[in-house]
Amino acid sequence: MKPGNQARLARAEELVRRGDLAGARRDLQRILAAAPADRAAWKLLRAVAARQGDWTALRAVLEREIRLDPPGPRRDYDEGHLRLLFGDLARGWELYEARLQLPELAAPWHFSKPRWNGEPFPGRTLLLFWEQGFGDTLMFVRYAARAKDRGGRVVVLAQRELADLVATCPGVDQTVPHLDPIPPYDLQAPLLSLPRLLGGDLASLPAGIPYLDVPARVPHRQALAQVLAASAGRTRVGVVWAGSRTHKRDGERSLPPAALAPLGDLPGVAWHSFQLGAEAAPPLPELVHLAPLLEDFSDTAYALSGMDLVISADTALTHLAGAMGIPTLVLLAFGPDFRWMLGRADSPWYPSLRLYRQPTPGDWETVVRAVLRDLSPSPNP
Repeated sequence: MKPGNQARLARAEELVRRGDLAGARRDLQRILAAAPADRAAWKLLRAVAARQGDWTALRAVLEREIRLDPPGPRRDYDEGHLRLLFGDLARGWELYEARLQLPELAAPWHFSKPRWNGEPFPGRTLLLFWEQGFGDTLMFVRYAARAKDRGGRVVVLAQRELADLVATCPGVDQTVPHLDPIPPYDLQAPLLSLPRLLGGDLASLPAGIPYLDVPARVPHRQALAQVLAASAGRTRVGVVWAGSRTHKRDGERSLPPAALAPLGDLPGVAWHSFQLGAEAAPPLPELVHLAPLLEDFSDTAYALSGMDLVISADTALTHLAGAMGIPTLVLLAFGPDFRWMLGRADSPWYPSLRLYRQPTPGDWETVVRAVLRDLSPSPNP
């Protein structure tokens, strides 16, 4: 970077810190007019456009940044992710297939049978397998029913913690817990490729809920039933404020427990924490901690079935609640995961969800205040 541009970039950074986003944007545009490949300037311009809520400008910046990379799987994956975020799902899913060529994202196992390409398969067996996190499996297993409509038998290889729950999904003939022997099959496909194969644009999403239910085997059914019985007659609300600490964006998507404190003013609520591995908890009155009874997702599904409402950060529990049709308020970071898209309060994937978005990065106070406002009883006329 030329010395003049370095000074201008430093000034733009200072303007951002002062909150003069328009001024910073003007300086950055001058830098990029002279140095179109300046990654530092593009990165700061991206942050400015996001903080201004200018999604058109943000998309233009992201597309330009992607073009700075050489052609290949990484660029295709990044563009696919971008298109999914902005709701261009059909093209997004096509490009998202590039993940299978990236070592850090490709499933860590290989199958000898042919890849299924969406063709009819009567009389044969299709193996669908998980790739990434629990939430991804819960979200995309819904496509098993569409796959079943095209052929014979559908077997799902799922994470062990999810196997019994996935078995309740329509279209699933058999589930295989991870590391168990896989029965004979003829074709195979990863779960996250199913939207591309079976219809993944906004007009054709399989959004019918519920598509998951409480399994027959619930390890702590009796103990959980006793806990739920203790709050009979009150509004049961489940809360989760943090995701997995190993997630690369956990610092953005998880809330500090104290941020939920204002919700304690809601009357008549029986609070139930579904949070796992918590060292601290929000100061909600008489908060019941369910974690010791949540051995796997079967326990979680049973406990969720007793909730009137769920309030959650972007975690796997959000997907399970959505798949079960439970009313859920999702607390989203300013830069959300692609599946929540931008600028909308609903989810085409889960009709029972309502999305609450940070207006600026890190602003959980406004999010929680909006939730409190919407849940507070209306004053008598």
